[in-house]
Amino acid sequence: MNWVETDGELDWDIFWADTGWCHDNLDHVRLLDHQRVNHFRNHYELTRKDLLVKNLKRTKKALEREDRLEEAAQYDFFPQTYVLPAEYNIFVEEFKKSGGVWIMKPIGRAQGKGIFLFQKLIQISDWKQSNRLRADGTVQENYVVQRYLENPYLIGGKKFDLRIYVLVLSYAPLRVYLYRSGFARFSNTRFSMKKEDIANNYIHLTNVAIQKTATNYDQRSGMKWDMHSLRLHLQAKHGSATIDQLHTDIQLLIIRSLLSVANTIIQDKHCFELYGYDIIVDETLKPVLIEVNASPSLTADTQADYELKTGMLEDVLDIVDIEGHGSFNGLGAALPSHTGGFELIWDSGPVLDAHSGRVKSTCLACFNDSTVA
Repeated sequence: MNWVETDGELDWDIFWADTGWCHDNLDHVRLLDHQRVNHFRNHYELTRKDLLVKNLKRTKKALEREDRLEEAAQYDFFPQTYVLPAEYNIFVEEFKKSGGVWIMKPIGRAQGKGIFLFQKLIQISDWKQSNRLRADGTVQENYVVQRYLENPYLIGGKKFDLRIYVLVLSYAPLRVYLYRSGFARFSNTRFSMKKEDIANNYIHLTNVAIQKTATNYDQRSGMKWDMHSLRLHLQAKHGSATIDQLHTDIQLLIIRSLLSVANTIIQDKHCFELYGYDIIVDETLKPVLIEVNASPSLTADTQADYELKTGMLEDVLDIVDIEGHGSFNGLGAALPSHTGGFELIWDSGPVLDAHSGRVKSTCLACFNDSTVA
């Protein structure tokens, strides 16, 4: 693109910053009108595991108070969740009542670090010991505990989840693009819920950082499958209409999660954000939201990975349009409905088809010619 990298603290047009820089600096600098940075100030309302669930629960309750019960019922796409240690006693009551397998996740870590499954309270005694209160009353690290999905959809007997990319240009108004390409991340080992297999992360965690340490890790595929190929496989098994509905449900899940934080995220015309959504599908083809990543990995394990991610980033920069010569130039301008592999899915409301006047069908997992050389 003939852009030049700069080391200047504020002498830049676009800054692909880490979240730490935004936390420390964004409130204390005055940006020029044309400058863009790739995080919103309080993105963590969506990307921190505990706050994500808090906002989803709050939105569901607000809809119920407004007697919008049908819409409230649609907020059923996240697992039963408690924040520990604050809600430990409430969780214990639920566990004693219903039992089952649960999964513990630290709220601020990524790549599967610190995650473990358990089915007996005694199995989290080590966690309780390591997270005991400090002298000042604070805890070393907060966790979420969630009911584990024991019936994931399997392919070849193996569990997988989906990584989907979503670009948000603004929250007020909410303007969202969905990338049609993404990938499924598979486990190395066949799925099992046997007691002796509960602690096996190669079975239960699909994070690449974990799977690549397995002795049978396939470096050629990276244990990934592009979403278009996955869609064709599922269509052959379940029919086009059923899989079209699955991808529609995934798109609606994404929109509802963003609506749940739209009034909470601090709007700033200088900010945009590329999120990495992690979604799992159960055996009934119901999508479940695992988490939303503020800094989805942009490293490439395979050539296909490289082509997907570089193509996506080029499309992101085209939409953000730093140079000001494209279709998008500021919040007041009309947005292109399609740029590269991105489709506009929400622009202050559902995006309608220009011909039928109905809500546009989802583009997710459709063929993406922008990544083909």
